[in-house]
Amino acid sequence: MKISNELKVGVLAVLAITALIFGFRFLKGKDIFNHNPKIYAIFKSVGGLEKSNFVKINGLTIGAVYKIEPSNANIDSVRVTLSITEDVNIPSNSVAYISGSLLGASEVVIDKGSSTQYLGDEDRVNTKVEEGLLGNLSSEAKPLMGKVKTVADSLTLLLSNVNNTLDVSTQRNLQEAIAHLKNTVASLNLLLTSVQKPLAASLDNMSVFTESLKRNNGKVDQILGNVDTLTKNLSALQLQQTMDTLTSTVAALRNTVSRISSPEGSIGALMSDRQLYNRLNEVALSAEILLDDIRVHPKRYVNISVFGKKNKAGALTAPAIKDTVPQ
Repeated sequence: MKISNELKVGVLAVLAITALIFGFRFLKGKDIFNHNPKIYAIFKSVGGLEKSNFVKINGLTIGAVYKIEPSNANIDSVRVTLSITEDVNIPSNSVAYISGSLLGASEVVIDKGSSTQYLGDEDRVNTKVEEGLLGNLSSEAKPLMGKVKTVADSLTLLLSNVNNTLDVSTQRNLQEAIAHLKNTVASLNLLLTSVQKPLAASLDNMSVFTESLKRNNGKVDQILGNVDTLTKNLSALQLQQTMDTLTSTVAALRNTVSRISSPEGSIGALMSDRQLYNRLNEVALSAEILLDDIRVHPKRYVNISVFGKKNKAGALTAPAIKDTVPQ
């Protein structure tokens, strides 16, 4: 079968157009044979991120890094194209960052957002800076190194001042002080050696005491129970009634003392009437004179003699002089 020239021209034209389309897409940087949706992110720095590194959401690999290129001629930032190989929906407010590790390769991690709108082909995903482990260590180590440097400088200055201060005489005095300190430590060791045995004995006695206390724990509990019972019984006493009775007794005693002290009563009159006191004193004196007169002149009052004569001596006007109490 002979192919006509028109057919050949038509086939060549189709092939040329197809090659032109594919060549144009290739020149634009588009993968001709990769039809997976692609999104891109703009980073200030990509660190150790390389092409074909993983893209993950929640630890699941959903794609790979498709292309890494500068975003402009000044390379102010880097454009990273991500090829999504899994059929997943990525919310439009999701955020991507580069996660690095000490042993493994860097990867792009996407934190899912909460939007109900999803990213499509050639859409841009938001980014943030994630310093990672080394970044955190570096940020924490910088102020620490500054402090260490300050301390080192202060220590150097201190040592310099100490060297300038310690002249020959000061060094000799310091050596003598160290020698005295050594002697003091030796004396302290001797003292500790001497008190070691008594201290050990005291500790043994304390151990025996605590062991005895442990054995008598039941008795101690019983004593405490008895004390508790005693306190309960004391609290149960009718203290208020007793106090009321005591108050009534004190009031009655006060009333009695008041009546005794009052001049209206007999005892009060005896205690406060001076005239009555003088009369009673005279009565007592008269009684004493009468008794002495009876003792001195008994026949004047009782005469039992048949032939005796009557005693005509005068009556006593004062008590007789006595060395002892009359029997």
